[in-house]
Amino acid sequence: MKKKLQIEGMTCAHCVKHVEDALKELEGVISAKANLEGKNAEVELTNEISDNIFKQVIEEVGYEVVGVQNL
Repeated sequence: MKKKLQIEGMTCAHCVKHVEDALKELEGVISAKANLEGKNAEVELTNEISDNIFKQVIEEVGYEVVGVQNL
């Protein structure tokens, strides 16, 4: 299962790493790859994770999830 998160607020490579590290801390996340130019992150999951959980984790590190899409 994969999800794509639209994320506002990333401005540099450090931001990308911050987002990826935060997502990888979630139980059930296999991989997370953020894209600065696309303002998004693709997350591969072993099981369903609530969109609200993604929003909360990203907000805690200083960014905003403005959309979540199942891939």
